Amino acid sequence: MIEEAEPVRRPRGAALTELAREDLDLFSVSDLEQRIEALEGEIARARSQIERKRAGRAAADLLFGKPS
Repeated sequence: MIEEAEPVRRPRGAALTELAREDLDLFSVSDLEQRIEALEGEIARARSQIERKRAGRAAADLLFGKPS
């Protein structure tokens, strides 16, 4: 039986590092506008996750009586 190799996991943040290194001179204005739109969507997703985590932490602090 041949075992399939598991895909290699990239380190956390690797995609952002690669994205920041791309040569933007190669993109058209339209491409850059689409890129900004996608990045703004990702920013909104990250902010939403931060709020969920803060709410969860606040709920745990209330439950266990830790001061905020």
